[in-house]
Amino acid sequence: MSELFDAVDALLVSRAALPPPQERKRLRRAHGLTVDEVAAALRVRRATVSGWEAGKTEPRPPERDAYARLLEGLAKLYPAPPEDTTAAPDEGTAAPRTCDGPAQEARALPTGPGPQSTPPTGAEDTRTAPAVPAPAARPARAAGRTSAPRRSGVREAAAAGAPLQPADPRFEHGPLAVVDVDADGRTVAYCVDGLVLEVPAKSLPTLVEWAVREAGLGQPKLSGPGKDGDPLVVLTTAALQRYGLPTALSEEERLAGRIPESHKVVRQLARAEWRLTKRGFGPWARIYRPAQGSDRQCVQLCVPAWQALDPRHWGDAATLAPAELARLLGVYATRVMTPRGSTAVTGLELMTALHPPTYAVRDVATGTFRQADGKNPGSLGSDPVDPAPCEAPDGHPLLAGLPRFHVRGPDEKLFEEAYDWARPMTDAECTRRHLVGIDVNLAFAAGANGLVVGLGAPTHVEQPVFDPKLPGSWLVDLSHVDLCRVKAGKEWVALDGSLLPSPFTPRGDRPGGPAWYATPTVAYAVELGYEVQPIEAYVRYDNGRYLDGWYNRLRDAYLATMADLGVRADLSPEDFLAAMDGYRSRDPQLAVVVSAIKATVKGGLGKLRERPRGEGWRPGEPWRALARPTWRPDIRAAVISRTRVNLHRKIVRHAAATGQYPVAVLSDCVVYAADGESPLDFLPYRDGKPLPGGFKLGVNPGLVKWEGTQSVLWGEGVREQFGAPDLNLARYIKDGTVTDVDSGE
Repeated sequence: MSELFDAVDALLVSRAALPPPQERKRLRRAHGLTVDEVAAALRVRRATVSGWEAGKTEPRPPERDAYARLLEGLAKLYPAPPEDTTAAPDEGTAAPRTCDGPAQEARALPTGPGPQSTPPTGAEDTRTAPAVPAPAARPARAAGRTSAPRRSGVREAAAAGAPLQPADPRFEHGPLAVVDVDADGRTVAYCVDGLVLEVPAKSLPTLVEWAVREAGLGQPKLSGPGKDGDPLVVLTTAALQRYGLPTALSEEERLAGRIPESHKVVRQLARAEWRLTKRGFGPWARIYRPAQGSDRQCVQLCVPAWQALDPRHWGDAATLAPAELARLLGVYATRVMTPRGSTAVTGLELMTALHPPTYAVRDVATGTFRQADGKNPGSLGSDPVDPAPCEAPDGHPLLAGLPRFHVRGPDEKLFEEAYDWARPMTDAECTRRHLVGIDVNLAFAAGANGLVVGLGAPTHVEQPVFDPKLPGSWLVDLSHVDLCRVKAGKEWVALDGSLLPSPFTPRGDRPGGPAWYATPTVAYAVELGYEVQPIEAYVRYDNGRYLDGWYNRLRDAYLATMADLGVRADLSPEDFLAAMDGYRSRDPQLAVVVSAIKATVKGGLGKLRERPRGEGWRPGEPWRALARPTWRPDIRAAVISRTRVNLHRKIVRHAAATGQYPVAVLSDCVVYAADGESPLDFLPYRDGKPLPGGFKLGVNPGLVKWEGTQSVLWGEGVREQFGAPDLNLARYIKDGTVTDVDSGE
């Protein structure tokens, strides 16, 4: 009988209840787990777990029971949010924030228009952008003061069928607020969804206290083991005056990046037991008190009048009215993350937020949580690691033993950078009428998608066998790779190699001997059909797809914002080009968000190899950035390497199919000679379908858009004017304006 019972129990286990596929994915992401980590724990393939989450397949015993156990445990930690409701909230109660809908009315107090503040492939994704917030107008003046914030527009949004998102009750007023002084002399805070709060604080220390305790500002953590985002308070010029801060930095303060510690406001903070980070009170100031257990008290300040919002990335954001600035920064904060400084700093912080270095575990003896021993799986950990000598930039302490003024060659230094290549036009190309530039969308983000990078320290190997799945740096001779005969897919094709840039060097020159390359570059040489025999390598056995979540977050932010501007992912090539024409003028604020997202990608990757910034540094000495676990020049090199070979692969496919070769390549921009002015005049679309593996028009990362068109006569004239037959015309193709050729500006 017991055997029968065991058999029955086995049948019950084999049908263990599982949540819906979408809930499985939500639970995994909530705990910060990757598909690879779940697959490794269950001893199945990565594609198997992806199939379970997509609903294409269902797990079978014995994995099903283990998978159900995992999901059950995660569901206890991260219960599903309450279902959306379309019922309008009672007046005087907090309502969930809306995704769509009309602009919101004033909350907490009646307001009028206040004074303005003073200036300061990866794989090609075809995901459709989600719905996004509508622009928030300046709040209208209400008839009288209400005792609790009130949000109008929710009833109208529900009636229109707009989805309502439940807000985290701890952060009911959003991630940030722009503090200003209105026309009636009241200190007010403009929040992201159009609401306005009265600020009772009379000094900066009490403002910080209010932001932490009462304002309802902040952002939920982006991953399971992570930390909630701290409130961001933006101070307008009027607010600076109200709290006794200078409306502009002196030249000395600007160079130092902060106001002096002797300033009265800094002393006020100290007396109130608030602390500043080492960078002091500058354009982006972090004010905090030491955490007490899980109670974190920290506020980020942003001062646009002190040049906190770089106009190269934020446009004229610093000159916007407070409500408009709150909306612009709020869209960025909601879709990317609450800014932590410049776009570059935020890009790096986003990596850490998605893969925190540590995680908490429950202490069996006390029942409390403590920091786990070791690093969080899939993260870079809490301790910095030294790069391989070939990966270290000039002046790094690892190179202190080199002779003074020694210049390292390709066989001593890893030099993976973006393309800057051009060639003289052929006679046939000179008979064409136009030069047309195309640009890859979020090229470096697409290069990071799916890329396996090192997570730990490098291991030196002599005479290794090349493994394309093993991230690292390889000393190998690729000078034998002949671009006149390469593999495009599975077939060998004959090309004119003299008209193509080499995929192995940023300047497009053919390698002259052994040199250091990142794994994607060497793997591409193998893909082109050539054998490689590395001499030595520095490889990283501890590795993973560290940047996948980072890419997904930035991709979704970019697609959602572009969809707001009328450029959707499902448009035909013709409709896409039409939608891109003048898209920035449809909503200039959202266009600024697009620029900031792009800058977050490039700046975040650049921070992985940050160089000394003054600080009295001398070659051979460490600099501040080296103390970060996110100082990883090898990861930056791998992303740039993959981005460059992705572009070269498309160029080769295009040449093999059409016989057309690029005239110039600059980073992610490629210029071709064509008879027409549009990319459709030379891209080989057939029945609306692009060349497989070639260039494809579209908004998704990895696809291309039109960059600009100039005449062939313009190109030849510019090159003749500056006496440079190989002047890189991709640098000037957008508007035809040629500046200082020597500096490349």
